[in-house]
Amino acid sequence: MPKNKGKGGKNRKRGKNEADDEKRELVFKEDGQEYAQVLRMLGNGRCEAMCIDGTKRLCHIRGKMHKKVWIAAGDIILVGLRDYQDDKADVILKYMPDEARLLKAYGELPDGVRLNEGIGGGLDEEDDGTGNDYIEFEDEDIDKI
Repeated sequence: MPKNKGKGGKNRKRGKNEADDEKRELVFKEDGQEYAQVLRMLGNGRCEAMCIDGTKRLCHIRGKMHKKVWIAAGDIILVGLRDYQDDKADVILKYMPDEARLLKAYGELPDGVRLNEGIGGGLDEEDDGTGNDYIEFEDEDIDKI
C-alpha cells in the first residue's frame, strides 16, 4: 500500500470556522474602484454585476475570496476596474448586509439600489396595493365542504 505523503484530507482543506468578519471596519471605494450589485452568478469564479456608474460588467472573483466568501445575486460588492478593459472588473470585497446599509446611509450608494432582496424577487411592476394574495371564505362556504 502506498504511504500517505499529504498533510491531511478533506477536513483539513475545509479549515476551521474562522469568523473573522464579525467586526471589520468599513472599506470605502478609492480611485479605480466602484461599488456594484451582483446580477447573476455565471460559474467558474465569475459573475455579472451592475456597477453604480450604470455599466454592466463581467466580474472575476479573486483567488483569495474564491470558495471562501460566498457571493450571491443581489449582494453589494466592491470591484476594481481595469484600465485596459472597461467591460470587465475584479471583485475585491463583498459587503455584509449591515455594511451595505451603512454605505447607503453614508450616501455612497444611490437610493435606487435595493439591498435586502435578490434581483428577481421584486413586485415593482404590479405593486398597486390591491393584490389578491389570499382567499377570503365566508362561513357558509365552509359548511358546504
